[in-house]
Amino acid sequence: MSDVSELPSKEANVLKGHEGGVLAARFNSDGNYCLSCGKDRTIRLWNPHRGIHIKTYKSHGREVRDVHVTKDNSKLVSCGGDRQVFYWDVATGSVIRKFRGHGSEVNAVKFNEYASVVVSAGYDQSLRAWDCRSHSTEPIQIIDTFSDSVMSVCLTKTEIIAGSVDGTVRTFDIRIGREISDNLGQPVNCISMSNDDNCILAGCLDSTLRLLDRSTGELLQEYKGHICKSYKLDCCLTNTDAHVAGGSEDGYIYFWDLVDASVLSRFRAHSSVVTSVSYHPTDNCMVSASVDGTIKVWKA
Repeated sequence: MSDVSELPSKEANVLKGHEGGVLAARFNSDGNYCLSCGKDRTIRLWNPHRGIHIKTYKSHGREVRDVHVTKDNSKLVSCGGDRQVFYWDVATGSVIRKFRGHGSEVNAVKFNEYASVVVSAGYDQSLRAWDCRSHSTEPIQIIDTFSDSVMSVCLTKTEIIAGSVDGTVRTFDIRIGREISDNLGQPVNCISMSNDDNCILAGCLDSTLRLLDRSTGELLQEYKGHICKSYKLDCCLTNTDAHVAGGSEDGYIYFWDLVDASVLSRFRAHSSVVTSVSYHPTDNCMVSASVDGTIKVWKA
């Protein structure tokens, strides 16, 4: 058994400013800042450790569902209910480009490692890849083999991995154009990678998180106890890959042991649904976001 005391459960800061539910909160790559987005159509940049709001980004016409920032913190990408993907300059707060083409709401966005391409996942059952350096607004690739809404996307150096309401986690090898599909039999809401890139954690709408071996698709473990039936909730692994973290629709945050799937810690974090959890890249620190309109910073 691992030491529970090293898991963050002490409220260090509350970040207030969003009007309405917060749909995602994400640390940047070094963990010094975090970004949030929500129902109020804004993206917000914070110093979570000092509890300071730095900047607000406004241009979306509907709720903002996801946000991702480049490794050098110079650009960010966002998406949401207005069917568009926005590519922003972080420092000036201006929109560099708007990528249009999804036929419906956009659920998730990610930069590739070089921040040259953005991949978006849509309610229109497609993934679209956009070239940030080109002035063309047409996608450079469309993947539309899904049979329902695509909820979540992860990128490796050579692959696009996505989870869909059709119950699949699909891996597309960009170099050779090969698709591998793992069917979990339950709508997939969120996927995230382990830090060693060997596993995929998939959050499903049957209140179960499933850990898959990335090379074989084998189901390694299932994590239960939380409630996830109707909302898109994030899940992630801690930075040591020793624990699994996830939000719950009753306002709780759960930590599980990666290997034996026991619940190591659970605590009431918010007064409503916990939509998002993001773990610090190096410290025992986490941010969570909720429908209650707050973002909270947790330390060990």
